[in-house]
Amino acid sequence: MKLWTGRTEGKVNRLADDFNSSIRFDKRMYRQDIEGSISHAVMLGTKNIISEEEAEMIVAGLQGILADIENGVLEIDETAEDIHMFVETVLTERIGDIGKKLHTARSRNDQVALDMRMYLREETDTLIEKLRKLLGVLCDKAEREKATVLPGYTHLQRAQPVTFGHHLMAYAMMFLRDIDRLRDGRKRMNVSPIGSCALAGTTYETDRFGEGERLGFDAVCQNSMDGVSDRDFCVEFLAACSLIMTHLSRFSEEIILWASWEFKFVEIGDEFTTGSSIMPQKKNADMAELVRGKTGRVYGDLMGMLTVLKGLPLAYNKDMQEDKEGVFDTVDTVRMCLDVFTPMLAGITVRRDNMEKAAKGGFINATDLADYLVKKGLPFRSAYKISGETVRDCIAKGCALDELSLADYKKHSDLIEEDVYEAIALQTCVQKRKSFGGTSVESVERQIAFVKNAIIQ
Repeated sequence: MKLWTGRTEGKVNRLADDFNSSIRFDKRMYRQDIEGSISHAVMLGTKNIISEEEAEMIVAGLQGILADIENGVLEIDETAEDIHMFVETVLTERIGDIGKKLHTARSRNDQVALDMRMYLREETDTLIEKLRKLLGVLCDKAEREKATVLPGYTHLQRAQPVTFGHHLMAYAMMFLRDIDRLRDGRKRMNVSPIGSCALAGTTYETDRFGEGERLGFDAVCQNSMDGVSDRDFCVEFLAACSLIMTHLSRFSEEIILWASWEFKFVEIGDEFTTGSSIMPQKKNADMAELVRGKTGRVYGDLMGMLTVLKGLPLAYNKDMQEDKEGVFDTVDTVRMCLDVFTPMLAGITVRRDNMEKAAKGGFINATDLADYLVKKGLPFRSAYKISGETVRDCIAKGCALDELSLADYKKHSDLIEEDVYEAIALQTCVQKRKSFGGTSVESVERQIAFVKNAIIQ
């Protein structure tokens, strides 16, 4: 028998009943639902809406249900309409009609909004902790590779020399912003909707503030219609997760490129690769590829949520039941990707020899040659032209800039002296880029210190 029978007999077509049911996926919020109900029962008793004895019986009954679910004694019945109905039904079976008093001064509309906020609040904290662990690995690896030179790329063309530590710290800054976004979204998420009831509030003299405070909320929603219909916090969470996946995907793409025979900058540990069913030589970066591929799932969840919300009139509509599966899928996907990506990155072997070999090709010190001439008194555009002509000369001769003779250099400019070779040496090019945020060892050390300080706060 449905708990909402009265206006109708509660007899629903079997297919319609299954279509309407959400317990298959909202059952994961059983703990939040029970904790919210415990706080609600305490409030009802404190405000004398029900007696203190009745409140105590309800609280004890709910605590018993929670313990039994977590101990495996009580199995969640998937024929129930949703997790709220299941908990209330079991409570009433155990303590009798007093259990029916639990739903006084609330609705499933504010109850599910409460559960979602509590659930996502916890998942936000979990993701922040996982990002911290990833940042710790990045800092450790960047510290070891702060002087390792490799080509920096623009347009996937070799551009200027950078250190591998500097490259890694670029991703660290992205993941730091991801933590900031999650923290910022958590502030708006941590607002209690309970007491909004169906949409208009309640005639009972409730204590929304005390009820929310017991559940760890910083505030309560100011408008009851907004309280039951707001899912902005879900959108913000999905958007933050989409950017986490963007950054993981970009990083995965680079790891895939670096691990290829064409680059051979890194080697991924065997435990994070797979082989081919017919090509015995293959070592595939499948974990990185899956992270890249799963990014689309999270983007889809975000677009799905926005689409559900875009045409909804106030207040609650059944469409909002569609908020959960996408959110849960995103939570599971991002957690899994971080759990795999972090140890995969930690176990990567850096091929410094191949990085240095690549850095020596492609004339990535051409800008430094131009800067050398600027310091000799030439305007930058004139120095740029001479440097470009020198590169063209090297291409014709089949040599690198540091292999061109001084006599050939002087054909391009009398300002060039023997000290040019030191000026365009790769280590010099990297070390003299000491501008704030640059690629010098000193600058990378500052970046590492900044990130380490940020993740302990």
